[in-house]
Amino acid sequence: FDLPQNSFVELEIYDISGRKVRTVVNKNMEAGSHQVVWDGYDEVGNQAASGVYFYRIQAGKFAAVNKMLLMK
Repeated sequence: FDLPQNSFVELEIYDISGRKVRTVVNKNMEAGSHQVVWDGYDEVGNQAASGVYFYRIQAGKFAAVNKMLLMK
C-alpha cells in the first residue's frame, strides 16, 4: 500500500465470522510504499486454518476492507 503522507496505520485480519484474528500493523508509518506479509498465525500464536479472511486497513481518514484467501 502507498501512503501519501506520514500516517498512523492499523491493519487487522478477520475471519469469515467477523472475529478479529490478528492485528498485523498498529503504528505510525512514513509516507511511501509499504508491504505487509501475514505469517498465517493469530494473536496467540495458533496457525490459522485455510480459508477466506478479510483485512481492514485504516490510515488517517482512509479505511478499506478487502477479502483474501489463506492457503496452506
